[in-house]
Amino acid sequence: MRSFYGFTLEGLRMALTQAGLAPIGAARLFNWHYKHKHTEACTTDLAQATIQFVKDHISFDLPQIEQVQESDDRTVKFLFRLADGKKVETVLIPSFKKYGICLSSQVGCAMKCSFCHTGLQGLERHLETSEIVGQYLAAQGWLNEHRPSNNRIATIVFMGQGEPLHNFDAVKGAIEIFLSQYGLSLAADKITISTAGFLPGLKRWKDEMPDVNIALSLHSTITEKRNKLIPINAKYPFQEIIALVDELPKKSKAVVIYEYLVTKGFNDSEADARHLGETLKGKRAFVNLIPFNPFPGADYERPERSGVDAIKKILEDYGVPSLVRYTKGSDILAACGQLNSR
Repeated sequence: MRSFYGFTLEGLRMALTQAGLAPIGAARLFNWHYKHKHTEACTTDLAQATIQFVKDHISFDLPQIEQVQESDDRTVKFLFRLADGKKVETVLIPSFKKYGICLSSQVGCAMKCSFCHTGLQGLERHLETSEIVGQYLAAQGWLNEHRPSNNRIATIVFMGQGEPLHNFDAVKGAIEIFLSQYGLSLAADKITISTAGFLPGLKRWKDEMPDVNIALSLHSTITEKRNKLIPINAKYPFQEIIALVDELPKKSKAVVIYEYLVTKGFNDSEADARHLGETLKGKRAFVNLIPFNPFPGADYERPERSGVDAIKKILEDYGVPSLVRYTKGSDILAACGQLNSR
């Protein structure tokens, strides 16, 4: 059986049409299971033949919650078990009576970024669209049960395990479901995809990806340092990546988000900050300054807050806006760069 959560609206219409059924049933099913959040099978306003087709051919199973960890700051980390026994982690991040959800796109990751706990895991496999959407729905279900007075997921970030653009088709399918007016009806500016600079995926983005936000994990604009932090920089240099990323938000009001992980004694000097400022000045750029979050086996150290603030001040001198990202969930290894499901 095929998972319902792997169908885009158009894909479900095609499946019904190929089965000799009325394609209008797809919108009804999307409304029933996404808009109205029903988990039981739809048996109203559908042809009997469509109801039988769904019963015989479509599954509504979600990833199973194997473990839940709750941080003192109300961050929630889920360990999900998938149908084949593989596992991924997903994080709910609290903010002003709502949540952002950090989704994984792969079991592990092939990018081998040296600052990232997932990078130590290696790539086990891509997630399917249904497994990406399933993380969202399972987390939403947990909120409905355990925090019903504060259960709104307002934003989605693809910043969990995996390189989203390495799994382009499945991520694109999930986003189409999130955006669908018959589905979850999220606004495009509430979804952000983070990439280490996977060039093949970026080349497809302009013509294929819905107009969601993009965040580039930059972390250094000094080639030797970025090579160490993000090994694919040797194959896909950041200068080429930035030039391509610059073209992406022209059809929207969005800026490009550049993520800069600050590590003590490695990329936190005045020279590093000025090199970053020179690279981004004049661009529609916004920098997230992220103090390094330690994990077992890490080669880096967390910087002093004063050092991060100094970088922010230098970026202001270049006219580049920035924000120091407040760390959440570090006590349960749920902060940026800390996920590892092995």
